[in-house]
Amino acid sequence: MTVGRLYDLIADLPLEVDGYELEPLEQDVSSDFTRHTTVIHLRGGGEEGLGEDVSYDALDHIAFQELGAVHELAGSHTIDSFSQLLEGLELFADPPITAASGDYRRWAFESAALDLALRQAGRTLAEVVGRRLSPLTFVVSLRLGDPPTMQPLLDRLEHYPDLRFKLDATPSWDDELVAALVATGAVDSIDFKGHYHGTAVDQGPDPTLYERVARAFPDAWIEDPALTPETEAVLASDHDRITWDAPIHSVADIEALAFPPRMVNIKPSRFGPLSNLMAAYDYCEQRDIGAYGGGQFELSVGRGHIQYLAALFHPDTPNDVAPGGYNAPAPGPGLATSPLAPAPAPAGFRWRG
Repeated sequence: MTVGRLYDLIADLPLEVDGYELEPLEQDVSSDFTRHTTVIHLRGGGEEGLGEDVSYDALDHIAFQELGAVHELAGSHTIDSFSQLLEGLELFADPPITAASGDYRRWAFESAALDLALRQAGRTLAEVVGRRLSPLTFVVSLRLGDPPTMQPLLDRLEHYPDLRFKLDATPSWDDELVAALVATGAVDSIDFKGHYHGTAVDQGPDPTLYERVARAFPDAWIEDPALTPETEAVLASDHDRITWDAPIHSVADIEALAFPPRMVNIKPSRFGPLSNLMAAYDYCEQRDIGAYGGGQFELSVGRGHIQYLAALFHPDTPNDVAPGGYNAPAPGPGLATSPLAPAPAPAGFRWRG
C-alpha cells in the first residue's frame, strides 16, 4: 500500500535484510539532562543502513538494548513491505514509558531501511525523489536555565556572532531579560511548550508570558501556545505566526488544528512510518503551508537524517537542526555555521559529518 506521491517514489525500492544490531549512545546536552539514544545497524547485501531511536526515557532504551536483536527481519522486501512487517511486530517487550516512543522506534527502523535500500541501489534519496539539496539554514534551540540568564545565549554568540536562536520561554522571563534578548536581534522563534504532557518541560497556558513575548518579538515565530480563552485573546492578532510542533504526528493532526497554519514544525521521528512523513510533506506543499525541521537531541545519524530532509523540503526556514555540537553544554569554536552546505553521502539516506 502506497500513500501519496512522495511515498510512491520510495515505496517499491528493493531491500535485502540479513539482520540488525543495536548500539547504545549517551551524552550530556545543553538542556541539563543526559540524552540516551539507540542506533539501529540494519545489514544486508554487504551494506549497512543506519537509524536512530530518539525515545526520551532512558529506561525504554535500556530495555531495548538488553533485549537485543530479537525481531526476525531477514528476507527480501521493499520499503513498503518492510514497513508492513514492522506494523505487525511488537517493537517493545513492555509498553513504553513514554507513549511517543512507539513512533520514535518505528522511525528508527524505517529510516535505517531507507538508508540500506538506497545504499544497495547505489542511489541517494535526493535522486530518487527528484529534488535538489539546498544550503540549509538552521537555528539553535536553547533553554536559558532556572533562574534564566543571558549567559547560555551569550556564550554561543561569543564564538558565533551570526547565530540564530529558537528559545524556550518560561514564566520566570521578566521584562529585563526579554529586553536583553530583543537587543541581540538573534531570536527567530519562541517555544511556549504548551502541548507537552508528562515531561520535564511541560508548561501550562500563561497569558502574561504570552503577551510579554508576543509584543517584544513581533517578527518571531510563536510555537505551541496552549490555547484557552485567555491566551486566545492575547494572541488573536498573531495567528499568522503561530506554529505547531508537539501536536503534529500526521496529516490528520495538521487538519485538526484550531486554525489553518502558515507554518508547522515537522519532526520526522514523530511521524513513525515513512508513509506518514511523506504524506505530510505532500500535504504542506499542496496547501502552501511552510515547514521547518525539528531536532530531538539526536546523538548520531539521526541528526544527519533530519538535516538531509530539511535541505530537501524546507532549506530556507528556521530549521531547528543545528549540528549536534551546538547541543553541548558549552560549545566551543570550530562548528559549522548556517547555512550548511549540502553534504550527502555518495549513496543512501546519509549526511556526512
